Amino acid sequence: MKLKKTYSYAFWSAVYLTLLSVIIAAISYFLISKHLGIFTIIISIIFLFLISFFIIQYRAEHFIYRRLKKIYEDVSFLNVKDLKRESATTDVEILSKKMEKFVEGKRLEIKNLTEIDSFRRDFLGNVAHELKTPLFTVQGYILTLLEGAVNDKQIRMKYLDRANKGVERLVAVIKDLDMITKLENDGLNINFEVFNLLELIQNVFDLFEMKAKKRNITLQFDKVYEFPVFVKADVEKIEQVLINLVVNSIKYGKPNGTTIIGVESYTNQKFIVKVIDNGEGIKKIHLPRLFERFYRVDQSRSREQGGSGLGLSIVKHIIEAHDEKILLKSTYGKGSEFSFTLEKAR
Repeated sequence: MKLKKTYSYAFWSAVYLTLLSVIIAAISYFLISKHLGIFTIIISIIFLFLISFFIIQYRAEHFIYRRLKKIYEDVSFLNVKDLKRESATTDVEILSKKMEKFVEGKRLEIKNLTEIDSFRRDFLGNVAHELKTPLFTVQGYILTLLEGAVNDKQIRMKYLDRANKGVERLVAVIKDLDMITKLENDGLNINFEVFNLLELIQNVFDLFEMKAKKRNITLQFDKVYEFPVFVKADVEKIEQVLINLVVNSIKYGKPNGTTIIGVESYTNQKFIVKVIDNGEGIKKIHLPRLFERFYRVDQSRSREQGGSGLGLSIVKHIIEAHDEKILLKSTYGKGSEFSFTLEKAR
C-alpha cells in the first residue's frame, strides 16, 4: 500500500533523529554492549525511530491545526466548526489544493453577489424610468391646465384624457410590480380545477377583438376544434398568461397580420398551447433575456406601445408555478411562437 505523502516530513525528521541517536548510542556502545548485545541495540534503534516518527507527525499536524484554527477564528466568514483535525496535514501540496478550492468557492460567491447587485441596480433604474415617464406626462398636462388651458373645453378634455392614460399606465406598472413581487417572494397559490381551454381562449379573443381591429390584426384558432379540450390548472392565472401573450402579439405584430392560437397533444399527460404571430420577430441576441423584468427588445417602440415591461416575466412565473415549461421560437422578420404546457384533465 502506498504511504501517504503527508508522512514524508515525519519520516525524514525521524531519520535525522534516529541518526543522532545512533551517534549518541555509538559513543556509549562500549559501555553497554557487554551487557545488552548488538541485537538489543538494533531493536532499540528501530523502536526509537518509530516513536520519533509518530511523535513528530502528531506534533506537526497539531501545530498546523492550531494555526489553521487561528485563521478560521480571525476570518469572520469562516466557521471554525468546519475545520476538522484530520484535515490538518503537513503536506504543503494538499494544503495548497484545499486553499485553492476555498478561494475558488469564495470567488464564485463574490461573482454571484456582484451579479445580484448589478441586477438590483438595473431593476431600480428600470422601475424609476417606468414610473417617471407617465408621471411627468400627467404632471405636464395638469400644469398646462392650471396655467389657463382649463378654460378651453376642447383642450381641457383632450389633456384630461391624455392625463388619464398616463395614470392608467402608472396603475398598470404598479399592479404588475405588486404581482411579480408576490410571485417571487410569496410564491403563487395555485387553485387547480378542470376547465375547457378552448372556451377560455375564445373569451380572451373576444376581450381584445376591438384592440386587434385597430391594427387590422386577426385573432383566430389554428383549426376548427370538434371537441372541447379540458386541462387542469388555475383558470384565472392561465387567463392572465393568455392575455399577456395575446396583447404582446397585438402590440408588436405587423398591421394586417394574424395571431393564431393552437392546442396540441405534447405527451400522454400534457397539452402544449402555441401563440403564433407573423410580426417582425425577435433577434437571437435578445432571446435569452426576453423573460427578464423590464427587458425590452426595442426601447423606443416599446415605450410608445405602453405597458409595464413585466408581462413576459409574469407569464414565466405563472407557468413555472404550475410546474410547467414555457418555450420560445422566433425568426427575425417572420414572427414568433410562444408556447407553454398544461396538464391534461383526467
